[in-house]
Amino acid sequence: MTRRLKRLRDFDISLQIRNPNFIRPPRDGQRNWLLNTALDEFAHHLIHLNAVAQKFVPGADASLQPDHWTEDDPADEQIMEEWQRPIMQAMADIVTETHGDVLEIGFGRGVSAEMIQQRGVASHTIVEVSDAIIGRFQRWRSHYPDRDIRVIHGRWQDVVDQMGRYDGVFFHTYPMSEDEYLEQVVRSVTFAGHFFPTAARVLRPGGIFTYLTNEIDSFSRAHQRLLFDHFSEVTLRVVDNLNLPQDVHDAWWADSMVVVKAVK
Repeated sequence: MTRRLKRLRDFDISLQIRNPNFIRPPRDGQRNWLLNTALDEFAHHLIHLNAVAQKFVPGADASLQPDHWTEDDPADEQIMEEWQRPIMQAMADIVTETHGDVLEIGFGRGVSAEMIQQRGVASHTIVEVSDAIIGRFQRWRSHYPDRDIRVIHGRWQDVVDQMGRYDGVFFHTYPMSEDEYLEQVVRSVTFAGHFFPTAARVLRPGGIFTYLTNEIDSFSRAHQRLLFDHFSEVTLRVVDNLNLPQDVHDAWWADSMVVVKAVK
């Protein structure tokens, strides 16, 4: 059994490796380097999280209660809280860089759709599952009678065959059930991860993908590796000074979030 112990002022990290062949490069010195690198990175991450945690807002007390938006018309704040606007703007700026054909998954309040139209695109296809939100889309769509704006009504998983090829893909949706929440949020690197293969498939070469990352001010290694399984280039920027209310209802408590541009 291999043991490593790293002691710091505020915490200790203990590592025990039971499998002698786990992380076994040709030389012992190479193995020591890899193990020490992992411990150092974990320690650095904990120290940084300690600093970040002190700036969190408390947030509201709320358990997961998936809204059945296919039947009900939710209030605006249930769909998207105002503090997200700077993130939506940054994502809209990214997805419209080519001013080409854009696919948007989730219409919601139409905030990001409006931003995409303001930037100017050749066509704008929106996938939306909710009957009530489709009504909102139709009212919004009436303001742009001469533009190429289309809607696909359904869960994106069920309408993939109706999607074409695009220059940009914007993903901002939500888990539809507790099972989806557990699988795609709790047990996943990032909620959008289950959409990565589809995004890569419908993008043209050089196309751009962006989504709500739920990363505070950097990307985890697992998140980066998952992206590079499907995309050739990844660019990050931090949107900070988010104006989160103390009782924010969304499951986000930091005053910054990373916005990503992933290129096929």
